[in-house]
Amino acid sequence: METKYIFFTGGVVSSVGKGVTAAAVGRLLKERGFKVAVQKLDPYINVDPGTMSPYQHGEVFVLDDGAETDLDLGHYERFIDIRLNHVCNITTGQVYAEVIQKERRGDYLGGTIQVIPHITNEIKRRIGLVAKTTGAEIVLVEVGGTVGDIESQPFLEAIRQLRGDLGRENTLYIHVTWLTYIGATGELKTKPTQHSVRELRSIGISPDIIVARSDFPVEPSLLDKIALFCDVEKRAVVPMVTTSTLYEVPLLCEQVKIGEYILERMRLEARTQPNWNSWKKLVEEIHREKPVVKIALVGKYVELHDAYMSVREALKHAALHLGVDVDIQWVHSADLEKNKGWDDIYAADGVLVPGGFGSRGIEGKIMAIRHARENKVPYLGLCLGMQLMVVEFGRHIFGDDKTNSTEFDRTASHPVIDLLPEQRTISDMGGTMRLGLYPCHLQPGTRAAQAYQVEKVEERHRHRFEFNNDYRQVYEEQGMLFSGLSPDGTLVEICELKDHPFMISSQFHPEFLSRPNRPHPLFSAFVAAVCERAGVETRPLAIGMPDESA
Repeated sequence: METKYIFFTGGVVSSVGKGVTAAAVGRLLKERGFKVAVQKLDPYINVDPGTMSPYQHGEVFVLDDGAETDLDLGHYERFIDIRLNHVCNITTGQVYAEVIQKERRGDYLGGTIQVIPHITNEIKRRIGLVAKTTGAEIVLVEVGGTVGDIESQPFLEAIRQLRGDLGRENTLYIHVTWLTYIGATGELKTKPTQHSVRELRSIGISPDIIVARSDFPVEPSLLDKIALFCDVEKRAVVPMVTTSTLYEVPLLCEQVKIGEYILERMRLEARTQPNWNSWKKLVEEIHREKPVVKIALVGKYVELHDAYMSVREALKHAALHLGVDVDIQWVHSADLEKNKGWDDIYAADGVLVPGGFGSRGIEGKIMAIRHARENKVPYLGLCLGMQLMVVEFGRHIFGDDKTNSTEFDRTASHPVIDLLPEQRTISDMGGTMRLGLYPCHLQPGTRAAQAYQVEKVEERHRHRFEFNNDYRQVYEEQGMLFSGLSPDGTLVEICELKDHPFMISSQFHPEFLSRPNRPHPLFSAFVAAVCERAGVETRPLAIGMPDESA
């Protein structure tokens, strides 16, 4: 079959939920037997979010091939249970860099380079790469930002042109918009949505489906009004009321029959009947009242929870499948240095230190790790969280607070964490770390091996620094196990403490491979240890949803 394309645009406000909607629609189509992939078009001029502050853009989601991408790709992978690649995230920076490089080489034969056709042609070329590299039959494309943003105009023009290039039956436009609520009168208003659609139509795109997002129930009369004023079929205007859990969104999309309308509009027939039994059971379990355990997440960007989106979701996945709820205590590591926030640490049944960069708040994280080690509190460290566990343990065994990572102190008396050898001649910051999927061999008899129940795994990385092997022998003698190693044995991937109920850290980011139907083994083992410390009985959930991403 010819590749079909569904384009998602947003109106009225940003963060309206395009990414989750696209992910949910992708799940609907997968349930009907189609192979799907999703692409995000980001209008910022950065080449990728890898060098951006998490305060600016939330977490950086890393793919198998090492691409540093927008956090929406995490939604796509988790909801649809697929593996995406680097062509699934395009930025304005990437597009202009490619066009300018071609111009410098003389590829345009002296022509004047313009937004149309040169920039839009490059955007279209990159959209076309998704199906070629993934084999997807249906490609869902989300345009970042809001209609009316000057940055988004080249992307909108490119997807407008694609209807002419590909044909009406092979393209579909879905506009996700926000219904504003006037508190004084208790009314939902459609006028901003009408203006948003008018703006979209002024550039030549008429939406085929309008998803009306709202925090309040939407009356049918409002949907009829949107259909009338925006020239869309009544059944193609669908309400999407905010839910208590994102994982309910696919079920809401199924309920309003978006999947059926899309197939009809694109002249497709379902190959399989959707089976939502497992997904419904998942959502029912989320809503069920369960015992609660507290986990302190000690980070430096905790004001913006999206900075740790995948970590948060991975904790929820693990807790869900153990039959408990997790109450995440968001603890700012810099506050710990000022003797603030310790009540949350003391009250927590587990401590987690996620990844990050820079020296701010580092000592606070080390203090939290020391608390977990000394008080036998379950601990999980991720990337930087592993490196700081190594630093804290080194300060303990050497009795020297100058023990450190050379990232933070180049004159450290014991540089137990140091640059990867291949990083020492690199000056550019963007896209130059150890990125993507790498193998890890697990050591028999360790807690890590017990968690995974296999001998070899592959995990996603994003780091420049590593454990300094000059200290491996002394650490082993003092009770640290290196339970996961690179195939050649040179790179420490997982470390754990022998005489601790659960103190494990990984150099990689296991959170990127956690799924709602298949929690990551390290997170499951960690939450199980937290439950044991809290005296909470677990009730493992069996929902029969196997690994579908292979």
